[in-house]
Amino acid sequence: MYQVIMIFCLTIYIVSSIFLMMYGLHCYAMLFLFYRRQKRCRSEIGKRIEEFYSTTKQEDFPFVTIQLPVYNESEVVLRLIESALNIDYPKDKFEIQVVDDSTDETVKIIDNAIAQIRKEKTIDIYAVRRSNREHFKAGALANALKHAKGEYAAIFDSDFIIPANFLKRSMAQIHPDKKMACIQGRWGHLNRYENWITMAQSIGIDGHFAAEQGARSYNGLCMNFNGTAGVWRISAIDAVGGWSGDTLTEDLDLSYRVQLYGYHISYDFDLVCPAELPNNVVALKSQQKRWAKGSIETAIKLMPEIIKSKQLSFGQKLEAFIHLTHYSVALLMVILSVFTLPVLMMVPKIDLGFMLPILWTVIIISALAPCSLYTGSGILLKKGLFSISNFPTMIAVGTGLCINNSIAVLEAIFGQKSEFVRTPKSGSSDSKSRKGKYKVNSKIIPAVLEIGLGLYCAYTFAIYVGEAKYFFGFFIGAYAVGLIVFGVKTIAHILAESGMIGKKETID
Repeated sequence: MYQVIMIFCLTIYIVSSIFLMMYGLHCYAMLFLFYRRQKRCRSEIGKRIEEFYSTTKQEDFPFVTIQLPVYNESEVVLRLIESALNIDYPKDKFEIQVVDDSTDETVKIIDNAIAQIRKEKTIDIYAVRRSNREHFKAGALANALKHAKGEYAAIFDSDFIIPANFLKRSMAQIHPDKKMACIQGRWGHLNRYENWITMAQSIGIDGHFAAEQGARSYNGLCMNFNGTAGVWRISAIDAVGGWSGDTLTEDLDLSYRVQLYGYHISYDFDLVCPAELPNNVVALKSQQKRWAKGSIETAIKLMPEIIKSKQLSFGQKLEAFIHLTHYSVALLMVILSVFTLPVLMMVPKIDLGFMLPILWTVIIISALAPCSLYTGSGILLKKGLFSISNFPTMIAVGTGLCINNSIAVLEAIFGQKSEFVRTPKSGSSDSKSRKGKYKVNSKIIPAVLEIGLGLYCAYTFAIYVGEAKYFFGFFIGAYAVGLIVFGVKTIAHILAESGMIGKKETID
């Protein structure tokens, strides 16, 4: 019986390690593919933009509907609207739709702002509202398209500031190419240096938007619209049946459906759109849970069609699978953290021979892959030292989220539906840290699980150190730190919101 348990534990550990290695190798591949073609492709985009404006008269510029989806965003909505007013594009060639599902004072703030703008400026701006929040953001955008006058829809969430050159750069790329469905800009950061959470997130997001999105776009792989900071050809949206609210990531779902239909999506690395990062643990967990669950829901929904598609090559299908299922890494991380201790205790009793160094090589390669991706991206963005110096924090955030994201993955796998919970915003920046009014509900059980698993990993780490396996112990030690910090922070937030302890004035 003991041998059966040993074999079971070791098998689970090895299989999980191999799958983690697959996702780890994917990070290396993305970094290689990005660097291989990024200079040439960025240069070609620049040339296309110059050619468009050298051959197109201003009166022939396409008309654009700028959509600003908001829901109870009183702290940031005026900042967003103001940035839309300052876009460097002919004023008679765009309209602004404030797609408002709000139920609080945001409604009045928007109405007052629109009334004032209409008095002072000759810009077509109006609010689009509905009587319910059916299908959440996807439903709001679909409803707003019924009123849109534009050939294109530029979409910006409330935590963004629209760069003045957004329409000029994006229209020059999408308008001449009838098979181009969407142009995605790169996310910048308004509050990168606000605190340890925002610094860690900025490293991860830079890795996604530099290496991953660039690698996909520049190498003909399927990529996704990130829900904001992008512009869509409305006819492409209509061609595939419009926005759908049956997953929590309507942006990812629509992106793959248009590419299955034969359209393509492009990424503009040099079109930087500044955004606010979640500045506390609970806000980050809420955002990540929605992204994780929505990604797996989209994978379950679309992978059968992707596999059967005659539009996509084998390489595109393989990348699509890894892309859509990458949040399953969180579940693999939990499995490894649980089985590391029994495997450690059994290894002296099992002669793995040459398999032991191979197994640890797999684990190390997988563990170092994100470091390579984020550092490589940071170097290109001239933040290599920042990425390296803050990487321990990034590891803590990544490990701290594994329970939260694993729950999301399992809910998606078992078909448990949930509402679209928006990410809280506060209007923070590097120069001013703020707390927002909008709160998300946190559950105590996941936080207790985080602390419990964190203490278990700390015990495993102590055994590693006791056996002088310092290098290998570092990884399980990182799990302990991340999980305990996230669990404690979450419980402190729950207690503060319930009034059981005093609320802190500072942000995480």
